[in-house]
Amino acid sequence: IKKELIISKKIANIYIVRDVLPCFYHKVEKISHSCYFIIRVNWKRGKYMFKCGELLKGLSYECTRGSIDKSIEEVVYDSRKITKDCLFICICGYNVDGHSFAAQAVEKGAGALVVQKDVELPADADVTVIRVEDTRYAMAFISAAYFGHPADRMKIIGITGTKGKTTTTYLIKSILEKAGYKVGLVGTIEEIIGDKHIPADNTTPESFLLQQYFRQMADAGCQIVVMEVASQGLKLHRTQGFTFEIGIFTNLEPDHIGPNEHADFEEYMACKGLLFRQCRHGIVNRDDVHVEQVTQGHTCDLETYGFSPEADLYAQELRLVNKPGELGIAFRVRGKMDFQVEVPAPGRFSVYNALTAIAVCNHFQVEEEKIREALLDAHVKGRIEMVPVSDRFTLLIDYAHNAMSLESLLTTLREYEPGRLVCLFGCGGNRSKLRRYEMGEGSGRLADLTIVTSDNPRFEEPMDIIHDIEEGMAKTEGRFVEICDRKEAIAYAIDQGLPGDIIVLAGKGHEDYQEIKGVKYHMDERELIAEILKERNVRS
Repeated sequence: IKKELIISKKIANIYIVRDVLPCFYHKVEKISHSCYFIIRVNWKRGKYMFKCGELLKGLSYECTRGSIDKSIEEVVYDSRKITKDCLFICICGYNVDGHSFAAQAVEKGAGALVVQKDVELPADADVTVIRVEDTRYAMAFISAAYFGHPADRMKIIGITGTKGKTTTTYLIKSILEKAGYKVGLVGTIEEIIGDKHIPADNTTPESFLLQQYFRQMADAGCQIVVMEVASQGLKLHRTQGFTFEIGIFTNLEPDHIGPNEHADFEEYMACKGLLFRQCRHGIVNRDDVHVEQVTQGHTCDLETYGFSPEADLYAQELRLVNKPGELGIAFRVRGKMDFQVEVPAPGRFSVYNALTAIAVCNHFQVEEEKIREALLDAHVKGRIEMVPVSDRFTLLIDYAHNAMSLESLLTTLREYEPGRLVCLFGCGGNRSKLRRYEMGEGSGRLADLTIVTSDNPRFEEPMDIIHDIEEGMAKTEGRFVEICDRKEAIAYAIDQGLPGDIIVLAGKGHEDYQEIKGVKYHMDERELIAEILKERNVRS
């Protein structure tokens, strides 16, 4: 992100420059329509130097050693990236505690430490120590200041909920771009900055990385950013340091409960609700039974969407659309807007996703025709993704990886009256076993045939996970087969496909890997399908 500073004129300690580091913008004043800026520059070894206190604005802290006038070159939270005169934030991670690297950071020349507990340092070390209540919370504000508060230059839209976040982000992005806005995206699949697509590691990136993305998006001319906001991201304060223009709640069911996630459903729900204390406008699903609890204590204004005529925006006159190779739904939007739309994805949850996107775009005065066009064109990788395989049956890939999303998907597909509904799925290792039992039971009730296979076993044995799923299946009369190897399982589903079948490959969605014993091996279901079809053609 560093750029060369080109000085064109100097007057006393004021420089006129043609290009600046992203973190300069909070000190920059544009003086004409050309690319010239005025900035006060504090240089050392060719880098801009912050005063420590400049990065701490808005935070409650105590300087227990040194001075907040200490000059800082960089902000670092990874002990492997410590540099001279940096500010090192000691983060308490699940596996590693950054406080244990405090003395090492000082030896490497760190100018300041941000801590939340006592650390042992050499008595003669020339270092500033800042004590805060929570270093993750502090990092969000420090990162925002370091990158020049880029979120203040854009409208940030945050979406939280158990299901629908990814699809809804892409729908919103598609509609707003159709209306002429330049939109950045932060989500489960990727970060999108202009033409650049960056694969995502977390649904909501660490606060430092998130602010870095915001900086790049602002520099790329983005006016709006639409992002998924995971409960973990809210719990770990990754979204602090700025205010969302719009916060969205889709729905809530038990999920992400277990080690290194949430202690229980109440904590999960409370973390989701934090979004509505950090946004100006809230848009929430009125039909969800948890909506009042999630929005309890909200500090924003609220509007609602759903199927109830009491919602501010609601859907009526639903009609299933079944075209060759495509399942969809059409409906009429009522309330704040009134027009007919069609979505090339099946079911009521697709209506909810579309209503959310429409409600957001109404805030930006997007024309109805633009909304209709964008909804018809929008497709999301791994979300009800139709894959052409045979004229006899329909095969689709979906990310449904918990009981709620799988049951919702299968119930929806049942409405299209398939010859058989075939569900292929597995469950991730080192996650709550409850998910396995519930998904097995759900598929056993709703699918005509379940193919139980491997997903991301991580550090568990794949067959142990499969047997847990089958415990749930045993509560039903559903037929199932177990095929551990995922490619073999997909090949079986294709080979056994009958006229009129709908076959769902659930759980992987957009993922193009399988995680085994800490290693991610490349595995894309689209490629597996292509390989299987090629092998069948060769044999025939």
